Amino acid sequence: MRQIRTATFVSLDGVIQAPGGPDEDPRGGFRFGGWVWPFFDEAAGGLMGRAMGEDYDLLLGRRTYEIFAAYWPHQEGEIARTFNAVNKYVAAGSDTPLDWPHSHRLEGDLAGAVQRLKTSPGRDLLIQGSSEVIHALLAHDLIDQMTLLTFPIVLGRGRRLFDETSRPRSWTLTGGETSPAGVVVGTYRRGGDVATGRFGEDDPSPAERARRERWATGA
Repeated sequence: MRQIRTATFVSLDGVIQAPGGPDEDPRGGFRFGGWVWPFFDEAAGGLMGRAMGEDYDLLLGRRTYEIFAAYWPHQEGEIARTFNAVNKYVAAGSDTPLDWPHSHRLEGDLAGAVQRLKTSPGRDLLIQGSSEVIHALLAHDLIDQMTLLTFPIVLGRGRRLFDETSRPRSWTLTGGETSPAGVVVGTYRRGGDVATGRFGEDDPSPAERARRERWATGA
């Protein structure tokens, strides 16, 4: 079965909107487009290459697809050659032209289409950008691995990696690196159910019992 992986630029406060440039995605009045650039040196580029891994096809949302399709066919280098050659599976309606070679439209319900794609023969599926695709797949527990490149910046607003539809799930850290500019890379594999516990004594004090009772009423 194919694995679904992400390689995502994210701020300390979880924003993933418009990391690449000021004109990338100004929705909601977002004014920090290109926030990755000051930290993206040769070391960070190496981290990104390792985060993406090898032998994959791309799984993209409409906006990320249109950004990539307008950029990568006109570039050179290893990433450009790979992106231009692999299959691109796109969550987009019929009004979005898929002119980039090897592009395929996902039909119908996104989660169902991706589940069918996972069980078909082929390479792993790598998600770049595509926050709405990530949200939908996290809600259906379909992402197997997340690699987060966390940049030392707080943006305050913008589209975020996780939202309240994400299915509760533990994740296991399988590797990590840090660049001299402070970019922290963590790779996580999907784990089990969320485990909980308790700090403190099993026999609470009268004050603690009173607090629990008061808070249970919404106080």
